[in-house]
This record gives sequence, structure tokens and C-alpha cells, in this order.
Amino acid sequence: MSLSIRFSLAAVCFCVALQTSAREIALTFDDMSLADTALMTGAERTDKLIKVLKDVKVPDALFFVTTKNITEQNKSRLTQYTQAGFHLANHSHSHSSAAKLGVNDYLSDAYKAHLILKDFDNRLPYHRFPYLHYGADTAAIEKLQAGLGELGYKDGYVTVDNFDWAINGILVKAAEEKKTIDYAKASALYVDTLEQTIEFYDAIAKKTLKRSPKHVLLLHENDAAALFLPDLIARLRSKGWKIISPQDAYKDAIAKQNVFHKQGRVAGIAASKGVPEADLRHASENMEYLEALFKERKVFE
Repeated sequence: MSLSIRFSLAAVCFCVALQTSAREIALTFDDMSLADTALMTGAERTDKLIKVLKDVKVPDALFFVTTKNITEQNKSRLTQYTQAGFHLANHSHSHSSAAKLGVNDYLSDAYKAHLILKDFDNRLPYHRFPYLHYGADTAAIEKLQAGLGELGYKDGYVTVDNFDWAINGILVKAAEEKKTIDYAKASALYVDTLEQTIEFYDAIAKKTLKRSPKHVLLLHENDAAALFLPDLIARLRSKGWKIISPQDAYKDAIAKQNVFHKQGRVAGIAASKGVPEADLRHASENMEYLEALFKERKVFE
């Protein structure tokens, strides 16, 4: 075999390896702007998240806004994110399930959010359905996609679903009950759980797509993110993950695969290829599992 042929084959193998194991992921946050809790005020949360994202040099993050949460007192928080260079997107007005609302009612709700968000800078044309519910049935899903498309929206899909909201809820409840929280243990639980779900959905992608796509991580604008995101990002980078912008992530080829599934794009593609639903959800996507894990790790005293 000639040197040139060997070089060409090596280059092909190298490119395939890169494509298979890209390990790139973008950060997105749902339910902006969440209210004060027993752990911190919404204003404190926003300050912490902006500082974290800047300190660890995240290139961009996308905040999906539930516009009913915007008040005269907290709307400046959205401006803080945009002035820091981050972006906003549409997460509906009332945070109602598209599987329960009629098509026209849901589109009216999304349009209300669309009009409210026009007052803010740094918007991106993405819409994410609350609960990742795309509609009651195939006909409803098609009508909703068409209606949102007329407003200029693309699907703000995720590839990595998880129960970060449940972890946050358990922590907030503990604070409300005046329990002593071991924050180092809580952070380790959060980081371990999120890392496991990321690797879980990446493994599904590699099995069904034969490559690791540019991932979109579903998080929420909550206290757990504000407290533990630095540790999560440090862990991911230590394991070879690169944090990319959502704009970059949504350029992946799976953005064109219109498979709608309540656990995200990767799970939807896998389900369409015959992977059983039972194999598409990580064990930690379960409240009882997480409550047991908090007890096992003795996070509260």
C-alpha cells in the first residue's frame, strides 16, 4: 500500500472518530423567570447564574422564557441575561401542555409570549413546548408545527432530558423545613446525576445515529443550577466534553429530523427505530429514585 493511500485511510478514520465522539453540548434553561425560594431570591439566582456562566467561559446559553412569570419587579432579570450576552427564546405564556390544550388555544398562548418577548433584545427564533409535550396526536403536532413556523419559530428541542427540576424541588423543600443541607454532597449528587443522564442519552445516540450529535442539555433557571453549575461544567470538561453555544448545537443534522418525543430528539429518533420506551429513560428520571438517593448520600441532617 502506498504512503498516500495509507495517509488517506488514516485521515478518513480520524474524521470518523471525531464525528462519532464529538462530545459537544449546549446549555439551555427553561421556565425563566422562576420566583424567589427559601434558598435564594430570583434576583440572587440571576446574579449567580450570570457570574457562573461568565466565570467558566460558557460561550452562550439560551433561556426559554415562560412569559406569565414576567412581572414589573423581575423583568429586569431578562435584560440582565441579554446584556451579559445570553439569549432568550419562547417557552409559551402559561406553561400549559400542548397535549391538553387545543391547537388554536396553544398557538394563541405561544403568540402571546411572542408579543411579550418582542420587548427584549437577544431573542432567538426557537420555541420549546412545556413538559416537551408536542401535541395530543400526530394531526395536532403537525398543525402546531405549521402554526409556530408561520411565526418564524424553529423547534427548540433537547437531546438530554433529566430531572434537575426534581433535584431542585427536594433541595428547596429541605430549606423550607429548615433542614441542614450539606451543599458539597448536594453538588456531588447533582453533578453525578446530570453527568449520568448526559452519557445515557449520548450512548443512545451513538447506538442509533452511529455518532455523538451536538447535544442540547435541558436545565431550568433554578437554585440548583445557580449553586452547582460550576461543578457540573468542570466535571464535563474533565471528561472531554466541550460546552458550545445553542446556536451551534442547533446546526446539527438532527435538527432536520422532525421526530417529536417528550424526552427529546435523541429519544424520539431511537423510538422511531424500534428502541423500546422502557430503554429511553434514565433511572434518575424518577422522583422516588431521587428521594432515595438524597437519603442514601445523607445530604440533609
